[in-house]
Amino acid sequence: MASIQSIPTKTFDGQRPGTSGLRKRVKVFQQEHYTQNFIQATLEAIPTGAKGAVLVVGGDGRFFSPEAVQMIIRIAAGNEVAKLIIGQHTIMSTPAASNLIRMRNATGGILLTASHNPGGPDNDFGIKYNMSNGGPAPESVTEKIYEITQKLTSYREIALPTVDLSTIGTQHIGNLEVEIVDSVADYLVLLKDIFDFDLIKDFLRSNPDFTVLFDGMHGVTGPYGQQIFVNELGLPQKSVMNCVPSPDFGGGHPDPNLTYAHELVERVEKENISFGAASDGDGDRNMIIGKGAFVTPSDSVAIIAAQSHAIPYFQRTGVRGLARSMPTSTALDRVAEKKGYECFEVPTGWKFFGNLMDAGRLSICGEESFGTGSDHIREKDGVWAVVAWLNIIAAASLTKRASINDILLAHYNEYGRNFFSRYDYEEVDAEGANEMVDRLRTMVSTDRDSFIGTDLGSGFIVKDGDDFEYTDPIDGSVSKKQGVRIIFEDGSRLIIRLSGTGSHGATVRLYVEKYESNPSKYQDKTQNALRPLIDVALQLSQLTEFTGRKEPTVIT
Repeated sequence: MASIQSIPTKTFDGQRPGTSGLRKRVKVFQQEHYTQNFIQATLEAIPTGAKGAVLVVGGDGRFFSPEAVQMIIRIAAGNEVAKLIIGQHTIMSTPAASNLIRMRNATGGILLTASHNPGGPDNDFGIKYNMSNGGPAPESVTEKIYEITQKLTSYREIALPTVDLSTIGTQHIGNLEVEIVDSVADYLVLLKDIFDFDLIKDFLRSNPDFTVLFDGMHGVTGPYGQQIFVNELGLPQKSVMNCVPSPDFGGGHPDPNLTYAHELVERVEKENISFGAASDGDGDRNMIIGKGAFVTPSDSVAIIAAQSHAIPYFQRTGVRGLARSMPTSTALDRVAEKKGYECFEVPTGWKFFGNLMDAGRLSICGEESFGTGSDHIREKDGVWAVVAWLNIIAAASLTKRASINDILLAHYNEYGRNFFSRYDYEEVDAEGANEMVDRLRTMVSTDRDSFIGTDLGSGFIVKDGDDFEYTDPIDGSVSKKQGVRIIFEDGSRLIIRLSGTGSHGATVRLYVEKYESNPSKYQDKTQNALRPLIDVALQLSQLTEFTGRKEPTVIT
C-alpha cells in the first residue's frame, strides 16, 4: 500500500461555498489542484474530524463527476477516512444520499452536484457537504471550509489505481473501505414505508385512462423513475421519458419548470396526459402538471399539508408543524391557521428547515423554487413530492374520481387562492443588480416612514416593507438581508432577492403574490390576475433600467 503523500498546492480565490455548496464552471474545477484543495478543506472542516469518518458520496452524474470521485477516494485515504459509501456510476440523488447518511449513521456526505444548473464541459459543476443528520452543512462549517481554502499549502492523498465505480460491492484499499451501492434500493424502501403504494397501484389499475408521464430530464432521477413508476407501480414504459442520466443532461437545462421542461409540457397537452411530473438534475426539485393544469410549488406544499391525513407516514407521526421559505406564497400559512399547526417563515435554504425538523417542530415544508419535502430526510425531495401527489389523488378518488384540477379547485374553495408567480432574470450584470437591490433596501429602511402608505397604483398601497431577517428559534443564529419584501394593504406581496445558486453573473428573482377569496376568480389565468401587480413591481424596482433586461429568462 502506498504511503500518504503531502502534495504542495496554492490557494484559489472564490472557494466560499454557499447554501448549496461550491458551484463553478467545470473548467474552474479542472484547474490543477483546485478540486483537490476544496476536498481537502472539506475533510478538515468536518466537526468530528476526517480520521475514522464514514462518508456517503453521491451526485447527479454530471460531467467531471467520475474524475472528482477518484480524487475524493485518494484524498479520503490520505486523510485516514475509514469508509466511503459511493453510488454506483457516481449516481445518487441528493434525497437518496440524505437518507443513506441517516440510515447508515454516517459522519456526513460529499455530493457532486450543481442541482438544476446545466452540465457539460462548458457548464457547471458543484461540490457540497452534508452533515450527519443528512442535511446541508450550516454556515459555521461552510465558512470553516472557506477559511481553510484560503491558507492551504498542501493536501494529503495516497496514489491509488483507478477504483471501479460500476460494480456493486465492497473493496478494501489499504485502510480505506469503499462500498459501491445501488443508489435506488434503500430510497425505494423509504418511499414504500411513507406512502400507500397498494392504494396507488389499485387506483392506476382501476383507471387505465388516468395516464402518467414522468420526465427525468436526463438527470439523476431517471433510474428512480424507472424503478418506482414502471417496475413498482406497474405503469407502462411509455410513462417515463428522458430517464437515462447524461453528463450534460441531454444538452438540456435540468430545471423542472414550464420553460425548461417544455418537452414534458408539450407532450402532456398534446397527448392529454392526466398527470405529468418532472425532477431536476440531482432529484431534489419537482414539477406537477396535467392536461390544462399546473400546480405551483406554493400550492403544492399547501395541498400536501392539507391532505397529509391521506399519507400513511403522517397518519403515524402526525404533523408537528409547517414551514415555507419567505418568498413562497402564504397559502401554507392558511392551512396551518385552519388546522392549528405551528408555521414558520424562513430564509431560502433547506438547512433552516433541518434545524426545525431536528427539534421536532416541523413535518412538511417547501420552497417556491420547486422544492418540497418533509422530515423523512433533511433535503427537499422531488420524487417524494410526485408520489405524494399520486397518493393524494388515489385517496381522493376513493370517493369520486379526482383530477389535478379537481384537487386544486377543492383546495381553493376551502382556503382561497394565492395567485403567485416568479420572474427569473439569469446571468445579469452583478453590479447593476446589486445597485437595484441597494436602492430598494433604502426604501424599506432609511426611507421607510415615507414609503409606508404610498399608493403605487392599481390600488396597491404599501402597508409594510423590510429586508427580511430571520432569527433561528432553535440555535439563535441570525440571517440578514434575505430579500426585500413589500407587503400591501390587501395582503399582496412583492419580493426581490438575488440568488446565489448560479455560477456566473447574478440572478434576480422577482416574486409577486395576490390573495383572492372570490370563487368566481379562482380559475383565472395567473399572469392575468397578477398583471397589475407585476407592472407595479417592474416600475418600482426599475429592473429594466438597472439590468438592461426587458424580459425574464424564466417565468414560473
